[in-house]
Amino acid sequence: MSALRVLVALVLAGVLSGCGYNTIQQKDEAVKSAWAEVLSQYQRRADLIPNIVNSVKGETDFEQTTLQNVIEARARATSIQATPELINDPEAFAKFTQAQGQVTSALSRLLVTVENYPNLKANQGFQDLRTQLEGTENRITVARNRYIKTVQEYNTTVRQFPTNLTAMIFGHKVKPNFAVADEAAVSAPPKVDFNKAPAPATAR
Repeated sequence: MSALRVLVALVLAGVLSGCGYNTIQQKDEAVKSAWAEVLSQYQRRADLIPNIVNSVKGETDFEQTTLQNVIEARARATSIQATPELINDPEAFAKFTQAQGQVTSALSRLLVTVENYPNLKANQGFQDLRTQLEGTENRITVARNRYIKTVQEYNTTVRQFPTNLTAMIFGHKVKPNFAVADEAAVSAPPKVDFNKAPAPATAR
Protein backbone atom coordinates (compact mmCIF):
# COMPACT_ATOMS: atom_id res chain seq x y z
CA MET A 1 0.00 0.00 0.00
CA SER A 2 2.85 2.37 0.84
CA ALA A 3 4.49 1.66 -2.50
CA LEU A 4 1.18 2.31 -4.27
CA ARG A 5 0.81 5.69 -2.57
CA VAL A 6 4.32 6.66 -3.59
CA LEU A 7 3.57 5.61 -7.16
CA VAL A 8 0.33 7.62 -7.24
CA ALA A 9 2.13 10.65 -5.80
CA LEU A 10 4.83 10.39 -8.44
CA VAL A 11 2.25 10.08 -11.21
CA LEU A 12 0.32 13.09 -9.93
CA ALA A 13 3.52 15.11 -9.64
CA GLY A 14 4.42 14.22 -13.19
CA VAL A 15 0.97 15.12 -14.48
CA LEU A 16 0.88 18.44 -12.65
CA SER A 17 4.37 19.31 -13.80
CA GLY A 18 3.58 18.39 -17.37
CA CYS A 19 0.43 20.49 -17.44
CA GLY A 20 2.25 23.58 -16.18
CA TYR A 21 1.04 23.58 -12.57
CA ASN A 22 4.50 24.16 -11.11
CA THR A 23 5.28 26.83 -13.70
CA ILE A 24 2.10 28.71 -12.82
CA GLN A 25 2.97 28.57 -9.12
CA GLN A 26 6.48 29.88 -9.76
CA LYS A 27 5.26 32.75 -11.89
CA ASP A 28 2.51 33.58 -9.41
CA GLU A 29 5.09 33.84 -6.62
CA ALA A 30 7.26 36.05 -8.84
CA VAL A 31 4.32 38.42 -9.35
CA LYS A 32 3.66 38.57 -5.61
CA SER A 33 7.32 39.34 -4.94
CA ALA A 34 7.40 42.08 -7.59
CA TRP A 35 4.20 43.60 -6.22
CA ALA A 36 5.58 43.63 -2.68
CA GLU A 37 8.56 45.65 -3.93
CA VAL A 38 6.25 48.14 -5.68
CA LEU A 39 4.29 48.62 -2.45
CA SER A 40 7.51 49.02 -0.47
CA GLN A 41 8.74 51.83 -2.71
CA TYR A 42 5.37 53.59 -2.71
CA GLN A 43 5.41 53.46 1.09
CA ARG A 44 8.92 54.88 1.11
CA ARG A 45 7.68 57.82 -0.95
CA ALA A 46 4.63 58.34 1.26
CA ASP A 47 6.91 58.49 4.31
CA LEU A 48 9.06 61.18 2.67
CA ILE A 49 6.20 63.49 1.73
CA PRO A 50 5.42 64.89 5.22
CA ASN A 51 9.05 66.00 5.61
CA ILE A 52 9.01 67.62 2.19
CA VAL A 53 5.75 69.41 2.96
CA ASN A 54 7.09 70.70 6.26
CA SER A 55 10.21 72.02 4.54
CA VAL A 56 8.19 73.83 1.89
CA LYS A 57 5.82 75.28 4.49
CA GLY A 58 8.74 77.26 5.85
CA GLU A 59 8.96 79.26 2.63
CA THR A 60 7.01 82.51 2.80
CA ASP A 61 4.21 82.86 0.24
CA PHE A 62 4.73 79.42 -1.26
CA GLU A 63 1.88 78.46 -3.61
CA GLN A 64 -0.60 76.88 -1.24
CA THR A 65 -2.62 75.19 -3.98
CA THR A 66 0.41 73.24 -5.13
CA LEU A 67 1.25 72.23 -1.58
CA GLN A 68 -2.34 71.27 -0.79
CA ASN A 69 -2.52 69.10 -3.90
CA VAL A 70 0.43 67.06 -2.65
CA ILE A 71 -1.11 66.67 0.81
CA GLU A 72 -4.49 65.60 -0.59
CA ALA A 73 -2.98 63.24 -3.16
CA ARG A 74 -0.97 61.49 -0.46
CA ALA A 75 -4.06 61.23 1.75
CA ARG A 76 -6.06 59.61 -1.05
CA ALA A 77 -3.29 57.17 -1.88
CA THR A 78 -2.66 56.09 1.70
CA SER A 79 -6.40 55.69 2.36
CA ILE A 80 -6.40 52.70 0.00
CA GLN A 81 -5.35 49.56 1.81
CA ALA A 82 -2.34 48.27 -0.12
CA THR A 83 -2.57 44.49 0.17
CA PRO A 84 -1.31 41.54 -1.90
CA GLU A 85 -4.94 40.89 -2.89
CA LEU A 86 -4.98 44.09 -4.99
CA ILE A 87 -3.30 42.25 -7.85
CA ASN A 88 -6.28 39.89 -8.06
CA ASP A 89 -8.86 42.69 -8.20
CA PRO A 90 -8.64 44.76 -11.43
CA GLU A 91 -11.01 47.46 -10.14
CA ALA A 92 -9.15 47.94 -6.86
CA PHE A 93 -5.83 47.82 -8.71
CA ALA A 94 -7.00 50.59 -11.07
CA LYS A 95 -8.07 52.81 -8.16
CA PHE A 96 -4.76 52.28 -6.40
CA THR A 97 -2.79 53.00 -9.57
CA GLN A 98 -4.79 56.15 -10.25
CA ALA A 99 -4.23 57.42 -6.71
CA GLN A 100 -0.47 56.83 -6.93
CA GLY A 101 -0.42 58.56 -10.31
CA GLN A 102 -2.00 61.62 -8.71
CA VAL A 103 0.78 61.65 -6.11
CA THR A 104 3.38 61.50 -8.86
CA SER A 105 1.76 64.40 -10.72
CA ALA A 106 1.37 66.53 -7.58
CA LEU A 107 5.01 66.00 -6.59
CA SER A 108 6.20 66.82 -10.12
CA ARG A 109 4.31 70.12 -10.01
CA LEU A 110 5.77 70.85 -6.59
CA LEU A 111 9.33 70.34 -7.80
CA VAL A 112 8.68 72.59 -10.79
CA THR A 113 7.22 75.30 -8.55
CA VAL A 114 10.20 75.13 -6.20
CA GLU A 115 12.38 76.48 -9.03
CA ASN A 116 10.69 79.87 -8.47
CA TYR A 117 11.92 80.02 -4.87
CA PRO A 118 15.68 80.66 -4.53
CA ASN A 119 15.61 80.13 -0.77
CA LEU A 120 14.26 76.61 -1.15
CA LYS A 121 16.70 75.83 -3.94
CA ALA A 122 19.52 76.93 -1.62
CA ASN A 123 18.12 75.07 1.41
CA GLN A 124 20.38 72.05 1.97
CA GLY A 125 17.78 70.24 4.06
CA PHE A 126 15.20 70.51 1.30
CA GLN A 127 17.71 69.53 -1.36
CA ASP A 128 18.60 66.40 0.63
CA LEU A 129 14.92 65.48 0.77
CA ARG A 130 14.60 66.18 -2.94
CA THR A 131 17.51 63.85 -3.65
CA GLN A 132 15.87 61.14 -1.56
CA LEU A 133 12.59 61.66 -3.40
CA GLU A 134 14.23 61.46 -6.82
CA GLY A 135 16.00 58.26 -5.77
CA THR A 136 12.70 56.82 -4.56
CA GLU A 137 10.97 57.72 -7.82
CA ASN A 138 13.71 55.86 -9.67
CA ARG A 139 13.20 52.83 -7.43
CA ILE A 140 9.45 53.00 -8.08
CA THR A 141 10.08 52.96 -11.83
CA VAL A 142 12.41 49.96 -11.53
CA ALA A 143 9.94 48.10 -9.29
CA ARG A 144 7.03 48.83 -11.61
CA ASN A 145 8.99 47.66 -14.65
CA ARG A 146 9.81 44.42 -12.88
CA TYR A 147 6.15 43.97 -11.97
CA ILE A 148 5.07 44.62 -15.57
CA LYS A 149 7.48 41.96 -16.84
CA THR A 150 6.49 39.31 -14.29
CA VAL A 151 2.78 39.89 -14.84
CA GLN A 152 3.20 39.66 -18.60
CA GLU A 153 4.97 36.33 -18.18
CA TYR A 154 2.34 35.06 -15.75
CA ASN A 155 -0.61 36.18 -17.89
CA THR A 156 0.91 34.56 -20.98
CA THR A 157 1.27 31.29 -19.09
CA VAL A 158 -2.32 31.19 -17.81
CA ARG A 159 -3.70 32.10 -21.22
CA GLN A 160 -1.79 29.73 -23.49
CA PHE A 161 -2.66 26.08 -24.12
CA PRO A 162 -2.37 23.70 -22.34
CA THR A 163 -1.47 25.61 -19.16
CA ASN A 164 -4.68 27.62 -19.50
CA LEU A 165 -6.61 24.45 -18.66
CA THR A 166 -4.60 23.98 -15.49
CA ALA A 167 -5.06 27.63 -14.60
CA MET A 168 -8.81 27.31 -15.07
CA ILE A 169 -9.01 24.20 -12.89
CA PHE A 170 -7.06 25.78 -10.04
CA GLY A 171 -8.64 29.24 -10.34
CA HIS A 172 -5.63 31.18 -11.61
CA LYS A 173 -6.83 34.23 -13.55
CA VAL A 174 -4.96 36.92 -15.45
CA LYS A 175 -3.72 39.76 -13.26
CA PRO A 176 -4.06 43.50 -13.91
CA ASN A 177 -1.02 45.40 -15.08
CA PHE A 178 0.17 48.97 -15.35
CA ALA A 179 -0.86 50.57 -18.63
CA VAL A 180 1.88 51.42 -21.11
CA ALA A 181 0.72 55.05 -21.31
CA ASP A 182 0.67 55.27 -17.52
CA GLU A 183 4.17 53.84 -17.28
CA ALA A 184 5.48 56.38 -19.78
CA ALA A 185 4.01 59.21 -17.70
CA VAL A 186 5.57 57.85 -14.49
CA SER A 187 8.99 57.43 -16.09
CA ALA A 188 9.03 60.95 -17.58
CA PRO A 189 10.94 63.47 -15.42
CA PRO A 190 9.19 66.72 -14.51
CA LYS A 191 9.78 69.56 -16.97
CA VAL A 192 11.45 72.53 -15.34
CA ASP A 193 11.73 75.94 -16.96
CA PHE A 194 14.82 77.49 -15.38
CA ASN A 195 14.25 80.72 -17.33
CA LYS A 196 10.87 81.34 -15.80
CA ALA A 197 10.83 84.40 -13.55
CA PRO A 198 9.38 84.10 -10.03
CA ALA A 199 5.72 85.03 -9.79
CA PRO A 200 4.84 88.19 -7.87
CA ALA A 201 3.86 87.62 -4.25
CA THR A 202 0.35 88.93 -4.87
CA ALA A 203 -0.23 86.29 -7.54
CA ARG A 204 0.63 83.35 -5.31
